[in-house]
Amino acid sequence: MPEFFKTKKGIVTLLGIVLGIWFLFCLPSPLFKNKTCTVLEDSNGNLLTARIADDGQWRFPENHKLPAKFIASIIQFEDRAFFSHHGFNPVAFTRAIIQNIKSKKIISGGSTLTMQVIRLIRNKKNRSVPEKIIEIIMALRLELTHSKSEILALYASNAPFGGNVVGIDAASWRYFGREPEKLSWAESATLAVLPNAPSLIYPGKNQERLFRKRNRLLDQLCAAGIINKETCELSKQEPLPGKPHAIPQLAPHLLQRAAKEGFNGQRIRSTINGHLQERVNDIIENHHRILRSNEIHNACALVLDVNTGNVLAYVGNTSNQGKTEYEGDVDIVNAPRSTGSILKPFLFASMLNDGELLPGTLIPDIPTQIAGYVPQNYNMTFDGAVPAKRALARSLNIPAVRMLQNYGIEKFNHSLKKIGMTTLTFSPDHYGLSVILGGAEGKIWDIGGMYASMARTLNHYTKYNGKYDTDDFHSPRYISKEATDPDLSNTTPLNAASIYYTFEAMVEVSRPDEDASWKQYTSATKVAWKTGTSFGYRDGWSVGVTPQYVVAVWVGNADGEGRPGLVGVQTAAPIMFDIFSLLKPGKWFTPPYDEMEKVPVCKQSGCRATDICEPVSTMFIPKTGLRSEPCKYHRLVHLDATGKYRVNSNCEDVEKMQHKSWFVLPPAMELYYKSKNSSYAQLPPFREDCEITGANAMEIIYPKQFSKIYVPVELDGTVGSTVFKVAHRSATTTVYWHLDNEYIGSTQGNHQLGLRPEEGVHLLTLVDESGETLVQKFEIVSGKNSPN
Repeated sequence: MPEFFKTKKGIVTLLGIVLGIWFLFCLPSPLFKNKTCTVLEDSNGNLLTARIADDGQWRFPENHKLPAKFIASIIQFEDRAFFSHHGFNPVAFTRAIIQNIKSKKIISGGSTLTMQVIRLIRNKKNRSVPEKIIEIIMALRLELTHSKSEILALYASNAPFGGNVVGIDAASWRYFGREPEKLSWAESATLAVLPNAPSLIYPGKNQERLFRKRNRLLDQLCAAGIINKETCELSKQEPLPGKPHAIPQLAPHLLQRAAKEGFNGQRIRSTINGHLQERVNDIIENHHRILRSNEIHNACALVLDVNTGNVLAYVGNTSNQGKTEYEGDVDIVNAPRSTGSILKPFLFASMLNDGELLPGTLIPDIPTQIAGYVPQNYNMTFDGAVPAKRALARSLNIPAVRMLQNYGIEKFNHSLKKIGMTTLTFSPDHYGLSVILGGAEGKIWDIGGMYASMARTLNHYTKYNGKYDTDDFHSPRYISKEATDPDLSNTTPLNAASIYYTFEAMVEVSRPDEDASWKQYTSATKVAWKTGTSFGYRDGWSVGVTPQYVVAVWVGNADGEGRPGLVGVQTAAPIMFDIFSLLKPGKWFTPPYDEMEKVPVCKQSGCRATDICEPVSTMFIPKTGLRSEPCKYHRLVHLDATGKYRVNSNCEDVEKMQHKSWFVLPPAMELYYKSKNSSYAQLPPFREDCEITGANAMEIIYPKQFSKIYVPVELDGTVGSTVFKVAHRSATTTVYWHLDNEYIGSTQGNHQLGLRPEEGVHLLTLVDESGETLVQKFEIVSGKNSPN
């Protein structure tokens, strides 16, 4: 150590340096380390809900914006010279000493508001002289780096207001049920006097003492000319706060989510529209009162702004107050649930995008068995063949499964992940074809975001003149993201034309006739929407899309209990349309003509027309549809001069033949299609003198080639019967049945037969009157060997 610091002057200098360093660094960082509430605000800064801090205190994060009434009240009551001193007021301090000496006890501390902030920081209850000196020094230090408004905010946010209430925000909501900016003079004065003795003057207790203190402050405000006499007298008539108010609970599940996602203890300015949130809460609860009569206890809803992806309303569940068995605390918006049919539009869009079909392409709707999987339509009927867009609008299951089989399970799984589905955690083979009918779980959060991304892509395609924003496909956001210049590209997960035709198909979904309000709403705005119902009636879904909004709704029981009538169109869709009625209608999507091509399309098959198709309609299709398969159902038929019989060159001169284009479906499709389409014309029969070649008049509907049939064992131990079914173009033709080369019977008209083959591999042979023969192998597996 240098010799200088061993001298008295050196020691004093060193001490001064040490004290100077201490003075510079005497304030902790951060100033307050107390736990704070997680506070959720709407997009305008209005309180939606809050959660008590981890230490059990109602202490909101610091509020930098204090209301003028509270500022005036607290300064008049605590520190009238606040704006003129530098943290320490020697006049007030001297006056306090004199008062304490005269009273022979401490009745005044002489502390400034800045010194009180220091006391709150240090959390020292001791009011000794050394402590006071430290407070003075630290207060001077605080004034060097903080403005007066910042010091006031620190005090107001950390002062005790009685019980477990800390800070003006928490006090305002707990004692008066509203934000500080809306407090009256009387209420502001009440809060200004509380920190002075919060343990003695707790609202609801010691009312007379609190009343006197508040009114005395109101008189001081009047004497200082801050309020007039009339305001003072009226303010004195206001009652004191009584029992603490509950904190608003307008979006508790979003608060819960935000806390888990890294915002615990913070003030969160969300994208929520506060007014809309309240209205959606009301709609959910109104429907809940009806649904619970059928023991359906949970529902959730999500409303998104399409162009930003911002969440406008987030209702995670019904309230179910006091009934914990109904799991009202579960945030179902973010909970995986069986999707039912809600994924079908994504398959339709993906196939359009990849050029694998056109909107009107006919899809088989016939009895179907694929590797033991037997899908059924909801109404348990078959149409034979349905245009893809009508299959989507009617939510037919069999066409959807056949579309997925053609498209590929792995490819569809990849497409879903690419556009925002996060719950496909297993391999595509794990879900199989059932993924399109609810075999996978999805979240309202993801599903709503996926539909919003599609709508946003379509909007932006028009806005950016045929380009795509690479950020268009993203999850919903409940915290606003700063706008940036778009990163434009020529590629996108789903092109605009495919999305447009998907939404057009979804507009055609049939609404129940019995609800007149739906018809009234339909006339007001155009909505593309889809419902879904999971197996066992456990989940009801409904999602609607416009160019401006997405509304996604789920209804069911959180514990997975199914209920009769729990179907999407009856439970979730009415809620969705009630929510849409709150939203401002807008224009429909602009058709993306740059991604469309006008081509001849076969009006009967819905495919690209061939030279023999008739009638033909020229219409716009997605450009990717130019790769789709042309019509395969029209063929040239040779008729005799009467036009009643088919002929060939073996029985008729070519010059005498009529050559006509004919729309011909495969036998199984034809069997069901003709019953639903009276205009369908069956092929004329061959003339008797003509040799029939390659007629293909028969098709086995069940069983398919090499299929395994699991048959239950009867009570007597025998193998149960199985119904075999065949389609034939001629309603009068007799079909002869053979099992393992033994004749077993014949059928006419309705070609189905109940058989009891023994366990093992068998050969089924069918022969019609014209000699056409079908041979098919199948295997019978008895119930005792069937899979669980």
